[in-house]
Amino acid sequence: MSAAPSYVHGASPKPLLGDTVGALIDRIAATHPERPALVVRAQHVRMNYREFHAEVERVAAGLLALGLTRNDRVGIWAPNRAEWVALQFAAPKAGLILVNINPAYRAHELEYALNRVACRAVVLPRRFKTSHYLDILAGLAPELAASGPGQLHAARLPELREVILLDDMPAPGTRSWQQLAALGDASALAHLHEAERALGFDDPVNIQFTSGTTGAPKGATLTHHNIVNNGWFIGEAMRLTEHDRLCIPVPFYHCFGMVLGNLACVTHGACMVIPGEGFDALTTLETVAAEKCTGLHGVPTMFIAELEHPRFAEFDLGSLRTGIMAGSPCPIEVMRRVVEEMHMAEVTIAYGMTETSPVSFQTVPDDPLERRVDSVGRIHPHLEVKLVDEHGRVVPRGMPGELCTRGYSVMLGYWDDPARTGEVIDSARWMHTGDLAVIDADGYCSIVGRLKDMIIRGGENVYPREIEEFLYTHPKVQDVQVFGVPDPKFGEQSCAWIRLRGGCTSSEAEIQDYCRHHLAYYKVPHYVRFVDAFPMTVTGKVQKYLMREAMVAELGL
Repeated sequence: MSAAPSYVHGASPKPLLGDTVGALIDRIAATHPERPALVVRAQHVRMNYREFHAEVERVAAGLLALGLTRNDRVGIWAPNRAEWVALQFAAPKAGLILVNINPAYRAHELEYALNRVACRAVVLPRRFKTSHYLDILAGLAPELAASGPGQLHAARLPELREVILLDDMPAPGTRSWQQLAALGDASALAHLHEAERALGFDDPVNIQFTSGTTGAPKGATLTHHNIVNNGWFIGEAMRLTEHDRLCIPVPFYHCFGMVLGNLACVTHGACMVIPGEGFDALTTLETVAAEKCTGLHGVPTMFIAELEHPRFAEFDLGSLRTGIMAGSPCPIEVMRRVVEEMHMAEVTIAYGMTETSPVSFQTVPDDPLERRVDSVGRIHPHLEVKLVDEHGRVVPRGMPGELCTRGYSVMLGYWDDPARTGEVIDSARWMHTGDLAVIDADGYCSIVGRLKDMIIRGGENVYPREIEEFLYTHPKVQDVQVFGVPDPKFGEQSCAWIRLRGGCTSSEAEIQDYCRHHLAYYKVPHYVRFVDAFPMTVTGKVQKYLMREAMVAELGL
């Protein structure tokens, strides 16, 4: 008897939601007006759902009062703050498309992102840690200093008109967040409510950049329906209710913070608890204890940092029960410690990708601990997955194949890029993930490799092709190959093998410094080696797996 095919369907008695993001926050705020909605300790912000809803409406009305119109793009280039959460709900309420910009981006990446999707407005803080956001933007748009608010006309950022500064004092050419919210008066609110009536849940609402392994970053375009429902079913798997308080130290610019965190909470009337602008193990532990959080999110690297913190034992984490660990595989010993020492008996594992809003598989609290480590759980409700071979045929259960998913969660496409959209979404609307997986007889899925060459460093996706193309701009570099090598702390680190131009010499530090000035920190190659040639096949294809094996041997990994 032949094995069953590797096809699973998330049949569910729970229907999909038909809400837009605006309708969702209206409904939840009306149902749970006095329940806590948002706590941001670093900013001393505490709002219940009635207050949070009012802030969202003011900001949404203010955005329309600026002259922004339906489907205009609004960029958010900021770490985790209260304003990020408000804008996440305000922009779609106003019929605008929120563009998530990684706060680690530097000028080169920011310019590309803003222009690729033609952002009309961008929201940013003056600075965070060593990143001077306003200075970087002003470097791209020196015209800002001589502009009035809303009057920017920059040669390098031709579509950008509005700069909203997350600061009490606006700079030349900008508005403050307070000034934006103040525009949301009674007349503007009436305009907002009129504009909302024209919106549908299939409208685009969010653009997140993802590179794949070829070319420049692509703008995965997600709808209300995509992210509202994915947040709803993520929260269902966690068994969230309005009595839960979820600590969210993962970044909002990524689906992990925005969908698995914020939307999972809001769809269930739970409280979003934000420990700080960026991840800090001690601050996270303090926040969980002080706020009596019932859930905690993180990539394995974050949980390890919390467990290993010298003051870990000082904190009462007894309120915890659930949370999500995702982003990279979790060692079983780490999972055991999270369950036992952090009291997260119901912690779940999730798998997905930005293009699928993101979660396709998730474990549930009833799954045995071993299944929460050796698999990514079973199919999410209302989704389909099949595993196919190189000819597109469905493989038998237990055999590896490329994971393809179909359903409400699949993105509209890459923004203004039908060619690259067509490379991953076929005519039957299957999203080809590039991940190799195995589905067993019980429907549990294990990710066993990647067709794509992506590196996952501490939960951050690093795309070798993007780094390679940048390194080609170095005057000494003739050829370069970037690949991942195992790392005990981050899961993987990037390594660059470089062939220099004739007569040139360089150093690891020189290459890293060149990258550091132009790329986000996590994209800077951790290892750099100078070689005379790359291992090749007889047909001239580079064999990165041989480079990886050589580095593993050299480093004793």
